[in-house]
Order: sequence, then C-alpha cells, then structure tokens
Amino acid sequence: MVSCSRNKYIFRCDQNEPPARTALKNSQPIRPRPDERHAYFGNKTLAMDTPEISIARSALVTGTSTGIGKATSFKLAAEGVNVFAGVRHSADGEALLIEASRISEGASGKQGRMIPVILDVTSDVSIQNAVERVQEETGANGLWALVNNAGVAVCGPVEEVSSADWRRQFDVNFFGSIEVIRAALPLLRKAVRAQGIYVPRVVLVSSIGGRVAQPMVAPYTCSKWATTALGESLRLELRRQSIGVSVIEPGAIATAIWGKAQASLAEIGSNHPARKFYGAEIDALSKAAAQAAAAAIPSERAADAILRALTARRAPARVLVGQDAKIAALLKRWLPTTWFDFLLMRQLGIANLPYSFGQPLL
Repeated sequence: MVSCSRNKYIFRCDQNEPPARTALKNSQPIRPRPDERHAYFGNKTLAMDTPEISIARSALVTGTSTGIGKATSFKLAAEGVNVFAGVRHSADGEALLIEASRISEGASGKQGRMIPVILDVTSDVSIQNAVERVQEETGANGLWALVNNAGVAVCGPVEEVSSADWRRQFDVNFFGSIEVIRAALPLLRKAVRAQGIYVPRVVLVSSIGGRVAQPMVAPYTCSKWATTALGESLRLELRRQSIGVSVIEPGAIATAIWGKAQASLAEIGSNHPARKFYGAEIDALSKAAAQAAAAAIPSERAADAILRALTARRAPARVLVGQDAKIAALLKRWLPTTWFDFLLMRQLGIANLPYSFGQPLL
C-alpha cells in the first residue's frame, strides 16, 4: 500500500507506511532520515524508503561486435553487471561469449553474465524482441543502464551523397537510438522503483563530431549533432522520473569505423562525379582520416568514461573523451568562427587550395 501526505513543505510517498512526519512547529522543512533516498525539487522532497539490499544490475548495450560497444560490454561485465550485448549476427554473439569465457577464467571477483541478443536498431521487430528478452531476464529489478552505441559513418560531399545513404546514416545513428530508448524506458522505470532514484541511466555515444562539423562527413556529423541534442532534451524530460542521461563525445577512437570510413571514401574513384569539384578535399580527408586512425586512443578509454558516467553520484550531462576532443571543443567555443575554420581546414590540408569560382577543378 502506498500512502501520501502533502503540506507546504513536503510531499512524501511511503510504501507500506502510514503518512509520516508533519512540518515542524517552527515552520522548518522536514529533514530526511539517513536511511531514505530522496529527490529534491525546489522546496519539495520526494522520499522513497528503499532497503539496503544487493540487486543484480543489468545493462543493454547496442553495437557490441566491435569498438566502444564491445569494450563497454566487457568493462561492465568485469564490474559484475549482467550485459545484454546487442549484435546483428549470431556469429558476433558467439565470439563475445568465447572471449567472455576466456576472460572470466583468469579474473578474480564476481563477473557479470555476457548475454548476446540479436538487435538491429533499424528493425522495430528486432528491438522489441531484444527488449522482451531483457524483461524476461531482469524481472522486477528492471534495467540499470541503457548504452546506445550502434553507429555507422557515411562519407562524401553533401551534393553527392544519395538520399538512401542519408537515410541509412540517420536510421542507424539517430532514429535507431530513439526506438531503443522508447522500448527500454519501461524497464528503466522499473529499476527506479527497485534500485533507487537516479540509479538507472541512459548513455548516448555521440562524438566530437556532434560539436565540430567537418567537410566530406556531413551525414555522420549531422547524425551526431542530432544525437547530442536528443541527449540534451531527454535529460530534461526524464529528470522528474529520476533517470539520468549522459552524452559521451569521443575524439579519435581506435575502432573499425575508421576502416569503414576510408573504404567509403575509396569508393569515390577517379571517375566519380564528385571529383569534378571535390577531388582535393576527398583526398585530403582520406589522408587525415588515416593519420587520425593511427593516433587514435584505445576504445577502452571511452568504455572507462561510460562506466564513470553510469556510476557517478550524478549523471554528467556531456563527457568529452580524448585530448583531441577536449582541445577541439575548447577552440570551437572560444575562437571566432573564421579563425576556427582556418585551423580546421589547415589540419585537413585544404586551407590553401585555390578557389574554383564555380569552375571544375581538374
């Protein structure tokens, strides 16, 4: 039974307990007991009596076959979290299980379970099936964390990228995250009741590209700007529901996405129409991508940032990962736009290219 009381100073709901304390005679707000968990909204306090018991934590991570998603899955499992690792192919799930088994043999302490689930973020049916599997496994404990990591990179000039490729970029990086969040929110609300307020978290893996747009990768950076904005809005929407939201913004991370991006640029061959006006930019970006990939930091660095965001007392709003991301964000914030544009173009090797004045650059 849930009973509620309200007065000028406090709004309180206690489970299995009659309406409790009233305002003090000197009209001071009631101070919470140490054994209670509270959320504060102005001069109101929501008190939830939660027993100090150990509850199994579970996380759903998308895009775990490689890179940040894979590193995050193993990082969470090492912390005793049961990880539902979203993969598109069963072979990738089997590879995760083999590696998890190898790691657990030499590990000390309790390891969380690695549970691969087939999850294609562009398929409503696949998302629903995966979330139903999570619900069956977690029961009343709900979902402790949702990490939206699945992503692809589409490269090329805005003018030359097909409508189908633009849609594919946003279907995976943006709309896929929205659909997974919508399906998983009921399980996160369960976790609020079972594990405490602001314990459940949502993490969206964006990019420094969500702050700093670059030429020839507009589809990717646009999708990451949208992802960052989604996290900003969602953080405010879920505040009163006691679910934390964080956006992770990595710089260059050593993942398979670099190889895929370079392969995408390589498809723009010497006879491709895009080279009529953008040939120098395409070549420069391909070279810059290779250099960035060589200097990229391990994906475990991003996984560490995600773990800290999930376990921090308060969910951080935005987290930059890597020195390159931090420097780029700082310069973007403080430099005039023309100065920043010049520095970015010089880094990409296109600052001193001749102007075409509307003519083909052969």
